[in-house]
Amino acid sequence: MPPRSARITAIETHDIRFPTSRELDGSDAMSPDPDHSAAYVTLHTSADGEPDGHGLAFTIGRGNDVQVAAIRALAPYVVGRDADELAADPGTLYRDLTGDSQLRWLGPEKGVMHMAIGAVVNAAWDLAARRAGKPLWRLLADADPEWLLSQVDFRYLTDALTPAEALDLLRRGKEGSAERAAELRAHGYPAYSASPGWLGYSDAKLTRLAERAVAEGFPQIKLKVGADIDDDIRRLRVARAAVGPDVRIAIDANQRWDVDDAIAWVNALREFDPYWIEEPTSPDDVLGHAAIREAVAPVKVATGEHAPNRVIVKQLLQARAIDIVQLDAARVAGVNDNLAILLLAAKHGVPVCPHAGGVGLCELVQHLAMFDQVALSGTTEGRVLEYVDHLHEHFLDPARVVSGRYQAPSTPGFSAAMRPTTLAEYAYPDGEFWAAELAPREVPGT
Repeated sequence: MPPRSARITAIETHDIRFPTSRELDGSDAMSPDPDHSAAYVTLHTSADGEPDGHGLAFTIGRGNDVQVAAIRALAPYVVGRDADELAADPGTLYRDLTGDSQLRWLGPEKGVMHMAIGAVVNAAWDLAARRAGKPLWRLLADADPEWLLSQVDFRYLTDALTPAEALDLLRRGKEGSAERAAELRAHGYPAYSASPGWLGYSDAKLTRLAERAVAEGFPQIKLKVGADIDDDIRRLRVARAAVGPDVRIAIDANQRWDVDDAIAWVNALREFDPYWIEEPTSPDDVLGHAAIREAVAPVKVATGEHAPNRVIVKQLLQARAIDIVQLDAARVAGVNDNLAILLLAAKHGVPVCPHAGGVGLCELVQHLAMFDQVALSGTTEGRVLEYVDHLHEHFLDPARVVSGRYQAPSTPGFSAAMRPTTLAEYAYPDGEFWAAELAPREVPGT
């Protein structure tokens, strides 16, 4: 009898939280006390020696339990699937989850359930890459253009990008891809550092981290802004003094402003030569972004990390509302949606500078940026990938940056797998760290 094929036997989930708020790591104008967290998922297979698949949804603490519950609700759609078939066509799972009429009613295609779908779909892609023995960027770059096209949902997109146009982009992207892959492995992918600029940091810490970023070879840093204009002027002055005139400084308002406020605030910071303003207003406000872009040029407008789906990105591009697309590996419904976003950006000639300011996001999104360089846009011109220097030690295949450049992963998978010791220590509320942290404290003298 032929060997029985492996099947998905279970979805295992973990509510993983890290106490980053203690040092104000991750703090910004909208999130002053974030605990970077992951709703972490593992797809288990039935056969001995078969790899599992790993994925996550990123949150900042409270509500991570809700995200975990949403992932668990997807188990009936996944458990029992043939692992060979899933690895050969992750799009089948993507289409089942995003196309389910009752799941769509919870969005459609936005919010907690859509992010849960993204975590599970990304875990399926991790499984596919592990079974193929390739890092995900290579799995995508080596794939036939026709197969990649089959992974993209063109519903709602064909007024901006047709399947024929997408196939042409993918075929042209294959030309010279082997040489670009060799270049990537030799030289890495350009990065910028967001570590100096968290809003809660002192001026002394900002200076120290900005100087370190320059010494480490980063051509750009990023500062959070938007809480107080006088503070922002002071902090931009400190940052510019630390990095000098030739290192770019991006600024990030994290959706804090109304349109008119955004224009006035950016204009007040012009003397410090900001390279881009990130998320200046609501991530859903396409026309607002367009108005801001027109008013603050030549400062670039960048957004996308909170764009809930590929349709909003389509509209931002159609309206010429942004200069830079900032896709997020864990905000939309996984790799399939992000392939659509990458194709939309390529069609419109807008560079992609992915968001990676959270636990696991550097690990995930590097693969998407590298695929774009090797087998789609074919360039890193105008492109730089965010790097935040914390929490990488919790991953089995952590992101590595050398001399300001991401090093191409060589381990099979999506780099999403967390260490078992991390799961045991930081699971909320019963992991070793949180159990001790939340235990009742004895009051002296009682």
